[in-house]
Amino acid sequence: MAFCAIPAIDITKGSCVRLKQGLMNDSTVYSENPVQVARRWVNEKATRIHLVDLDGAFSGNQENTAVIQRILREFGEKISFQVGGGIRDIETVERLINIGATYVVIGTAAVNDPVFLERVCSKFSNKIIVALDARDGKIATHGWSETTKLDVVDFAKSLQKLNIRNILYTDIGRDGMQVGINVSSTLRLAEAVNIPIIASGGLSSAKEIEKLAEFYDGGISGVILGKALYEGNICLKNVIETLNRKFDTKC
Repeated sequence: MAFCAIPAIDITKGSCVRLKQGLMNDSTVYSENPVQVARRWVNEKATRIHLVDLDGAFSGNQENTAVIQRILREFGEKISFQVGGGIRDIETVERLINIGATYVVIGTAAVNDPVFLERVCSKFSNKIIVALDARDGKIATHGWSETTKLDVVDFAKSLQKLNIRNILYTDIGRDGMQVGINVSSTLRLAEAVNIPIIASGGLSSAKEIEKLAEFYDGGISGVILGKALYEGNICLKNVIETLNRKFDTKC
């Protein structure tokens, strides 16, 4: 596994959107056809896509199952997909893996139900990504609508005994703002645990991706491409080509 640039497809009411700081009332619709969006990123040589049911993240139950299933069935054998949003039980994890998800992203349930997390990590070893979304260093849950008193680094340390593929770390305050990844906080988390970290929240440019890739040996294994990608400030194909020249990007 090596550093990976991962385009995000966030889905609400069947459309591909991006939010600002996780707020559903501050969203921009980029396409009413997420399958077409997935096809575009596959054609631009993405090796992994971050696929999220935003409605499910808020409600606790996957609500965009049909479109997610279409994407996985069409492209799941070509590239890797990490799928999240509203995953609260082992049956949903199993269903997603059976229809083509390479990895399943668990956020709220990882925080609120440690027994479930242990079970799912045991049954699907190295298939689980835990999403730790932080607001001022404290973990937020339920689509970022609730902030806990849990310190993100302390909680991450408790995950080291489990067979987790990655931790997906998002600085909520930067998400969708294109102000730059919080590199210092991401590195602090990477240094504290032995689980590879995927950075997220605020990515602004292709140059920033290259700089993040230099921290691969420090524990940062990838980055989520969101708003900057959809606004045209990053060209995925060019990013992938650059990473292929400079780094091993088989992620």
